[in-house]
Amino acid sequence: MIKKFFAFSVALIMILSVISLASCGGKNEPVETKNPFDTLNFETVETRDTEPPETETEPIPVYKATFVGCGDNIVYTGTVWEATSQAYAGGRDYNFKPIYEDVADIISSADIAYINQECVMDGGAPAYYPQFNSPQDLGYDLVELGFDVINIANNHMLDRGGDGLSSTIEFWKGLDCVMIGGNRDRADYDNIEYIDANGIKIALLSFTEMTNGFVIGANYDVWVPYLDEQDIKDQCATAKSNGADLILCSVHWGDEYWGAGFPYEPNEKQQKWAKIMADAGVDVIIGTHPHVIQKIEYVKASDGREVLCAYSLGNFMAMQAYDHNMLGGIISFDINKVGDEHATVDNVLFTPTVYYFAQNWYGSRVIPLSDFTDALASSHGIRNYGNNISVDTLKYYLNCQIADEFLPEEFKTNK
Repeated sequence: MIKKFFAFSVALIMILSVISLASCGGKNEPVETKNPFDTLNFETVETRDTEPPETETEPIPVYKATFVGCGDNIVYTGTVWEATSQAYAGGRDYNFKPIYEDVADIISSADIAYINQECVMDGGAPAYYPQFNSPQDLGYDLVELGFDVINIANNHMLDRGGDGLSSTIEFWKGLDCVMIGGNRDRADYDNIEYIDANGIKIALLSFTEMTNGFVIGANYDVWVPYLDEQDIKDQCATAKSNGADLILCSVHWGDEYWGAGFPYEPNEKQQKWAKIMADAGVDVIIGTHPHVIQKIEYVKASDGREVLCAYSLGNFMAMQAYDHNMLGGIISFDINKVGDEHATVDNVLFTPTVYYFAQNWYGSRVIPLSDFTDALASSHGIRNYGNNISVDTLKYYLNCQIADEFLPEEFKTNK
């Protein structure tokens, strides 16, 4: 029995050996068994991103410029006395700069500073109301103070006739500024002025409603830019085709006001012209002439744009008779442009100013209303005309005319 079992065991071992050799391909090597998951390295397996890779794009350029605008700048006898007394040895005959020193920082800090220079400057002797002529030294001083845009389209531009206007135009064209509102001829008038501020191209238009009844003959090489609807449309179209980012229009319009009482609203003609300008494509309207401040508002253009309109900035420098003639202001705002889009305006502010002169006709200064005191009011030169002025009354006029949204915090009625 044991032998039979032994023989069976030997046969079984031989059969298993043959099977083993066949599975190893005939090689007498041990068989290594492996787990199929051992070949995967879970730490290095990458998952495929189904999102497309991000591509780098150029940032859209953003441009910004600051603007300030000042109203009527008129030289009277006392102003010239003041400028003569402040002239310095070796300098020019007149020195007007100290008159503006209290607002000089506002002017010089702006990228663009505008002023309406009410009087012509033909190089001759000074002349005063009703037909003005200012010393050319005032022009040098204004440019050195930082004024970049000088408007001369106003009712006094023909006070010295065609020759006086021609001399004034040549004088301003020789200075480092952009003069608007006076032209050598029609072709010069149609050649719109532009100013570039930090990459923003601004077209500068200028018109006047009147020239005090004076006209010029055909023999003069000058052009007066009277208000004309077709000219406004044509110049706006030209500005747009020339790539203007913003169109600013200076306009001398409205009624001069010498009586008492506020509010003093823009007349129907002013409102009509403002709408015409807005519809034509003007973006900002700066008004002068009434010698009092008038309201600031947004005029709705036919294309839906909101056009900023300051109907009158009042007097900046003018030795006139009434307290409301002493109140003026500096309008300021930011001009913004994103990429190739049309520029826009925001942060509009009206900083009220007071023109001061003493009762001896000296001491002329343009003073921020925030710095004007009752002591200065009590010595103001309008008392020579039998009139009074006070801080409270000036604030009342200001709040009658200018909405809170355009005023510094200290002058808002709803603080």
